[in-house]
Amino acid sequence: MTSLTDAPQDPLPSGRSRSRRSGRGRAIGWLRANLFSSIPSTVISLLLIFLLAKACVSFMQWGVWNAIWTVPSNQTGACRAVRGLGACWAVIPEKYRFILFGTYPFDQQWRPALSVLTFIALFLVSSRRSCWRKELMLAWVAALVVIGLLMWGGILGLSFVPQDRWGGLPVTLILATFGLAFGFPLGIVVALGRRSRLPAIRSLCVLYVELIRGVPLVSLLFMSSVMFPLFLPDGFNIDKLLRAQVAFVLYAGAYLAEVIRGGLQAIPSGQHDAADALGLSYWRKNALVILPQAIRHVIPPLVNTFLAFFKDTSLVLIIGIFDLLTTAKTAIVDPAWQSFSVEVYLFVALIYFVFSFAMSRYSRRLETEAKST
Repeated sequence: MTSLTDAPQDPLPSGRSRSRRSGRGRAIGWLRANLFSSIPSTVISLLLIFLLAKACVSFMQWGVWNAIWTVPSNQTGACRAVRGLGACWAVIPEKYRFILFGTYPFDQQWRPALSVLTFIALFLVSSRRSCWRKELMLAWVAALVVIGLLMWGGILGLSFVPQDRWGGLPVTLILATFGLAFGFPLGIVVALGRRSRLPAIRSLCVLYVELIRGVPLVSLLFMSSVMFPLFLPDGFNIDKLLRAQVAFVLYAGAYLAEVIRGGLQAIPSGQHDAADALGLSYWRKNALVILPQAIRHVIPPLVNTFLAFFKDTSLVLIIGIFDLLTTAKTAIVDPAWQSFSVEVYLFVALIYFVFSFAMSRYSRRLETEAKST
């Protein structure tokens, strides 16, 4: 007769314990292989772990345990009392609206805030492969029109706000988004032009790429702001934000062209021959066969260029445009908060990191999908 202790047990708990043991075993194996594979590696790993732990504890003491989170309006005495021992995060709720939106009218700052949310929604929708249809292009056009209406105003009961009052995160997103949106197709055309059999087209594309890549972005911004209006007809002028946008498009197009050209060179000649054998025209061959494979090869350098371009928008300070970093610098001009610039820069760095990290993770997902197919 079978006793209760001899009865068969539910296999689920044992399965869970086996999975936990296997996961623990994989973790231990990874640590042994990567951090503690030899005596020198073990010593260096332990030293780095100690330094990292010490840095984390010091940061937690400064940024959390000894930090000041709120103070009465502009009464920074409590922050000054713990200066060097704790952070004064009270500067963020005091100055965050100026950091994010610059000198945009205070009572109208819901408009740039809504524009930023619209940008984020567009990025999220565009990152889903199931949404890659013709309707997505229409959604982008409609959303950009809405953003323009929100930022400028002047109709539908919205007061007009000139571009000189724009600043902060909306300006950074506008420069980066439009620069990449127009610079990417320009880079594709230039990359194809550099591989053209027509000497005139090839030479023109080479001249454009070498000229743009041969000068710093600061020079392009300065020329677009100062010299470009000299070539316009009398009485006709373009706002400096639009001039800066043109410089960013040209800059992005030149660098992206070289990245895409590298992907085109990685395509075997057999792919071109196969497309020609199918009777595809030049543009259909590149659009349907060559470019999808080329772009798949260069996803990492493309995203690296995107990230560098997004952060380079801070250089518009040289022509008097208040981007996110510039508004942060201006926010701490107030004598009451001048001593707490580190906290403001950390706040801005966190914003840059969130957008950059999102792009990086998305590129890794695209790489994984490309390898699986």
